[in-house]
Amino acid sequence: MKKNRKRVLCMILAAGFLMAGCSSSDDNNTSSSSSANTPTTNASSSVPTEFIPELEVSFGRDGEPFTMNLYDNDTARAISRYVGTSDWNLPIYHYDDYENYEVMQYYDIPDRYEIPSNPETITSEKAGEVYYSAPNRIVLFYKDATVTGEYTKLGTFDATQEFVSAVENNPVVEGWSNKIVSIRPVN
Repeated sequence: MKKNRKRVLCMILAAGFLMAGCSSSDDNNTSSSSSANTPTTNASSSVPTEFIPELEVSFGRDGEPFTMNLYDNDTARAISRYVGTSDWNLPIYHYDDYENYEVMQYYDIPDRYEIPSNPETITSEKAGEVYYSAPNRIVLFYKDATVTGEYTKLGTFDATQEFVSAVENNPVVEGWSNKIVSIRPVN
């Protein structure tokens, strides 16, 4: 009788731990499958209200980090707060087969994130400028460009040769047909 009670108690505790682990595994999973193409946080989690003015960005899973300085606007504040809850790993599905790929890259943010924007018509971009483009897309110009688009200013990078090289040489994730950009708060 005591053995059965202990067994039942152990099974209940194990089930509780398993359920707790499952509910947080989506938030913390960094495996190459689901986190390779979505941010590693859940939009329904509590979003901090503090603005993080600098984010660290790596091109590729193990890429050298570069600092993105954010503008103080509603768009940058929203992205900063979401990234403040957990690192983002955003996919680059198209990296060499779209117009102007030789000067810019874009990274898709899942639709579950509500990002406010106040777009302006932009016709000239400097290397290192970062914009938000509806719907839920971050656009990085890694070289000077003359590209017309409706963008909201998001931030800037110091466009050193090392930065440009990291963007251009971002490796395709093995087993996938895309590249990854990782965004996290500066430590």
